[in-house]
Amino acid sequence: MSDRVHAFTDDVLGDHDAVALAELVGSAAVRPDELAAAALARAEAVNPRLNAIAHPCPTPRHAADDSGIWYGIPAFVKDNADVAGLPSCHGSAAITPHPAGKDDRFTAQLLSTGITVLGKTTMPEFGFTSTTEFESSDPTRNPWDTGHTVGGSSGGSAAMVAAGVVPVAHGNDGGGSLRIPAACAGLVSLKPSRFRHLDNAEARQLPIKLISEGVLTRSVRDQAAYHAAAEKYWRNPKLPPIGTVEGPSARTLRIGLLTTACNGLEPDAETAAAVHSTAQILEAAGHSIEPMASPVAPSLVEDFLRYWGFLAQMSGVTGKLSHGRSFDAARLDAFTKGLAATFRRRLLATPGSLYRLNKARADYDEVLTRYDVILSPVLTHTTPELGYLRPGVPFDELLDRVTNFVGYTPINNVTGSPSIAVPAGLTDTGLPVGVMLSGAYGDERTLLELAFLLEAQRPFPRITES
Repeated sequence: MSDRVHAFTDDVLGDHDAVALAELVGSAAVRPDELAAAALARAEAVNPRLNAIAHPCPTPRHAADDSGIWYGIPAFVKDNADVAGLPSCHGSAAITPHPAGKDDRFTAQLLSTGITVLGKTTMPEFGFTSTTEFESSDPTRNPWDTGHTVGGSSGGSAAMVAAGVVPVAHGNDGGGSLRIPAACAGLVSLKPSRFRHLDNAEARQLPIKLISEGVLTRSVRDQAAYHAAAEKYWRNPKLPPIGTVEGPSARTLRIGLLTTACNGLEPDAETAAAVHSTAQILEAAGHSIEPMASPVAPSLVEDFLRYWGFLAQMSGVTGKLSHGRSFDAARLDAFTKGLAATFRRRLLATPGSLYRLNKARADYDEVLTRYDVILSPVLTHTTPELGYLRPGVPFDELLDRVTNFVGYTPINNVTGSPSIAVPAGLTDTGLPVGVMLSGAYGDERTLLELAFLLEAQRPFPRITES
């Protein structure tokens, strides 16, 4: 039996999602301060086991007014988005904690929903890897089984939501960093289209914008409600609105079934079974399922890793400018240093990689003229034990492990397309397995509609159930 840890109890939070709690606040059945107190008590009960909070708020930061749809709903923000008064350490020991002077642009959009911020959650150094583990400190643990990773890089947020401390938490996704922990922790998370929402400063500086902002939730309706609320604060006029999505659509869709990862690997048996059972649900609902090949060239793997190495190199070179004079590049972890060293060894290959990464958007868009949606695994194999992806593993071995674990998610970051991870059951050992739906640029709405269908036809596993 897995070593599960959760905080669900008979308090004002109950097992409600954010939409239900907002209705209770709106009817004056509960107060925001009561919800915050309950969430803090839950965090105190489970965080010593999970290690998911990087920086707690000295006192909960409540919304200035009750105009947001989630007024009073307790939540956490990932440790790479500036929140006034809290540090942003990006999961790195190289950064000396100091409070941010103001909220970043995206943070303001997030806070417009009315959430109460309880603190910042853990992440691996600069989000460069797919587990929330550290070279010289304790890892963040998966509430479903504390001996396993909760994924990364939005791992702390995933742990807090999956454990029932809060119904929603912020995350972002530059290579799968929302969808990977969602799959590991039995959650829902939508990586929106490039430029769908406002960006933080880090994302705006990238030659190729990989990062999209979002949230992790336990229900599809919370995911849909968040993105509808976010675009009420600011909506990109060049993209069709997502609008309010409340359930499945009656449309029948052409769905491509992608099982071979872009590095040529096939998913393990339990992951493959989850994807095929999902295809059966969609087909029974009237959708057409057709096996397909990868929508991008195999070169994307090497090119993405080279770009990842470039980002690691820049993290060290520009650290003092970005994070203050106390930034100490010598304290970067071995994986960040290894990525940067790999980049430097093949520096002259960078222009070609950037060209091909930019071209991948056109390749993907052409394939999406034949399909409405792509169904695939989130990860090539089920959630590994802690230590398997830890930064202390020899670099070449660790790089192979990370690459072979994350075979599907980077496609959407490179192409800018939307993609949603939804739970698809449990393994024989009781760990969540996720599947992924990816769509055409700007078409988040279709993905949410399908996610509603899957949730209705196959209710998501609950951590409180045996």
